[in-house]
Amino acid sequence: MPAGKMHPDELDVDVPLVRRLIAGRFPEWASLPVERIPSAGTVNAMFRLGDDMVVRLPLVTWGADDVLREQRWLPRLGPRLPVAVPVPLGQGAPSGEYPLPWSVYNWLDGENPAPGRVADPHRLAADLAAFITALHRVDPADGPPTSRGAPLATVDAQARAAIEALRGMIDTEAATAAWETALKAPEWDRPPRWLHADLMPGNLLLVGGRLSAVIDFGAVGVGDPACDLMVAWNLLPPPARETFRTAVGLDDATWSRGRGRALAQALIALPYYKDTNPTMAATARHTIAQVLNAPEPVP
Repeated sequence: MPAGKMHPDELDVDVPLVRRLIAGRFPEWASLPVERIPSAGTVNAMFRLGDDMVVRLPLVTWGADDVLREQRWLPRLGPRLPVAVPVPLGQGAPSGEYPLPWSVYNWLDGENPAPGRVADPHRLAADLAAFITALHRVDPADGPPTSRGAPLATVDAQARAAIEALRGMIDTEAATAAWETALKAPEWDRPPRWLHADLMPGNLLLVGGRLSAVIDFGAVGVGDPACDLMVAWNLLPPPARETFRTAVGLDDATWSRGRGRALAQALIALPYYKDTNPTMAATARHTIAQVLNAPEPVP
């Protein structure tokens, strides 16, 4: 792994590069200041452009499809949601200097929540449930599938390999038992629903303690709604988790799969990011602890 990077094939992206890309593609914005935004994100680098815009550039080639998904689907989904989402303002094409597509969006104010530091977790739980249920109501007829909306069994090998890699760091017997419990839950057998598919704390913005915006729709698509329940374990404390569970209104089997999705995401992330992304690793540790400390029966 190159020093200071999260991925072996991570691209070099900096302020001078962004200035050149903006000047070449959007000369009308070339005089605006560019500032890198500190972020725990794993796929994109973000740069503030002037006061009202943000530039997002994938750090890895496998993030290129995310740009195209957001450009196509955010204009359709955004008006149907109860909080703000990024509005695509422009798209840059691959070039000799930077090999991937990239995007410019409107700037959204707010702060990322953190586990244990949410002023009113019950209100946030209700806001999250309102966002999720509104998204799930959008007609999925022509939506693209998202891999995170596939059956849990599709990540079984990865989850078990991660558990092995975490021996000595977590209770691997408890993690295995929790994972196998989730795998026993009946799979989603109804029409797929629209999913954000990456409801991590870093993709939520709060203003005055209320959910004001949801960002990073790179994994958006249709599938099993269980994956949008991950936020119940990666952010919400147990009492607010119950508030969220009631408000989101999904069945027990979906709740169990959501718990499994949260666990798998954290298990896979922790060994990968433990030395390169402290925030992502801390979120993964927190999520694993929340899942293992809240055992639930098979529905």
